[in-house]
Amino acid sequence: MIEEPKSLTVRKDWKRPTKEQVDAFRDVTTSFVVDAMDGRGALNMSIRPIGDGRDLNCVAVGPAITADNGPADLLATLAAMSFMKAGDILVAGNDGHQGTAVAGDRVMGMLKNNGGVGFVTDGPMRDYQGIVDAGVPAWCTGLNPASPFGSGPGRVGLPLNIGGQTVKSGDMIIADRDGVVVVPFEQIDQAIERLQHVKSLEAKLDAEVAEGRTSFDTVTAMLNDGRTRYVE
Repeated sequence: MIEEPKSLTVRKDWKRPTKEQVDAFRDVTTSFVVDAMDGRGALNMSIRPIGDGRDLNCVAVGPAITADNGPADLLATLAAMSFMKAGDILVAGNDGHQGTAVAGDRVMGMLKNNGGVGFVTDGPMRDYQGIVDAGVPAWCTGLNPASPFGSGPGRVGLPLNIGGQTVKSGDMIIADRDGVVVVPFEQIDQAIERLQHVKSLEAKLDAEVAEGRTSFDTVTAMLNDGRTRYVE
């Protein structure tokens, strides 16, 4: 290129959800959050709990801090450690590159030491047993023993495209065994309000199924009100 970019570009400050807002998403499944967001917010299904959650309790709720790495690089991820706050979830983009790991056990150990409660990336990870031992929930596309570089350029704290969603630092991340959901900062309160309605509807339907319900009323009506064509 004509001019070499800076190794790092960093935004140090951003709006963060309150403790009350974060707590409102605890013990809530990702499916409930997606329903509260009218079906939006879920990252691509290729980003899943490391090891499919068999050895690590992959549940995490917290604000995002973004690290936008280029393919096969992790400089932004390492730099983001200096700007994390306790309870943050590090969202590390890799442009979807699958040829090297995005992070391994040492990065997870440092993430834990900085108060991080989760790690999300659109690439593979490595050092599986060490990640399990570190105990930080992680979501990735799989495992790859190849090492990334640490040369940049990278961006910290700036909007990141990952898994079909745009994630900004300060957005809410809710992740479990089903996957990862992002709630934009500006929509947090609306999603919390809608969650109460979703919980109520889910509880009602669960009770009805437990009592023997066999179908949905809307489908039953469709089968009987002329909207269905029956053939021999």
